[in-house]
Amino acid sequence: MRKRAILALEDGSYFIGYSFGAQGETQGELIFNTSMTGYQEILTDPSYKGQIVVMTYPQIGNYGVNDEDIESNSVQVNGFVVKEAFFRYSNWRAKKSLHEYLAEHGVVGIYGIDTRALVKKIREKGTLKGVISTEESDPKKLVEKARRIPDISEQNLVKEVSTKEIYFWNQGDYDLLKGFITKNNDKPLIAVVDFGVKFNILRRLTTEGAKVVVLPPEVAEKEIERINPDAIFLSNGPGDPERVVEGIRLVRKYKEKKPIMGICLGCQIIGLALGGKTYKLKFGHHGGNHPVKDLRTGRIEITAQNHNFAIDSETLPEDVEVTHLNLLDNTVEGIKHKELPIFAVQYHPENSPGPHDSYYLFKEFVELALKE
Repeated sequence: MRKRAILALEDGSYFIGYSFGAQGETQGELIFNTSMTGYQEILTDPSYKGQIVVMTYPQIGNYGVNDEDIESNSVQVNGFVVKEAFFRYSNWRAKKSLHEYLAEHGVVGIYGIDTRALVKKIREKGTLKGVISTEESDPKKLVEKARRIPDISEQNLVKEVSTKEIYFWNQGDYDLLKGFITKNNDKPLIAVVDFGVKFNILRRLTTEGAKVVVLPPEVAEKEIERINPDAIFLSNGPGDPERVVEGIRLVRKYKEKKPIMGICLGCQIIGLALGGKTYKLKFGHHGGNHPVKDLRTGRIEITAQNHNFAIDSETLPEDVEVTHLNLLDNTVEGIKHKELPIFAVQYHPENSPGPHDSYYLFKEFVELALKE
């Protein structure tokens, strides 16, 4: 028998559907993702910490869940909302259903609601806080709970998802017959500061020839001084970049000493460290189909994105140029220092299952690290 679930929003509206995954109650900031595939990668992306993800594509779970398509060691989303959830799946790599996977990780999901109406509401009103519950039957009580949820900018989400230990990474790309390819590279040594890093970022750096060491943000400055890497990489992650003071301080200290690259939150941190400001987008960019223009070449890349904050181009100093723009809303998607070996992109060039238009950025960074 299907169990009833309720999704209640801070604006007073609510949706009644059915539960899948874990039973219970969860809360967070609602955002929507426009990708048609890759739900397992989305669920395990640490940048979604503190958020409830709504999928715009209606049928989710049809190819199940496997052991390889993960971006971290756990499901990171606070909740999951879909139109139609598949409890039966068909894929030769699959090991379990999406329902079983969410239940195993204690993540509450809801299906059978009008996700089009929900997404339209988020687009019109902006990001909304919400509660999913299989326990409380009174929507008014859940609306009140939603209104009391602290803003995501007030939470230290990076601390919840970043590594606590220093470790080396040598796993490269995935081969359907052989699995992940191990590469024991010697040089260049790239220190990845983990604010919630996706595994595929580490895989791309390794595939391009880098020796990768991953550092917790709290000790990164001290460890970089000790190990003297050839370059520094700032990862993606959740929440407000202004709260990540360790990252901002790190860039300011090493900006004239080491090549530095950042992705997503790492891009925003670099923008702040170089003198710019960031702001929160109305409903963010989340999906695998965002067109981005490289202003240096005129080339259009189809990109995957997952961010709620962006760099304000008007606040950037003269020695920092905007290299990439989002063609949907003209927001900043990439920056570069005019004199120092520092660049960053707001989108996700490493994204799996794709698009792969921007893989070249990892090759450029590894080559830059070898030169310095």
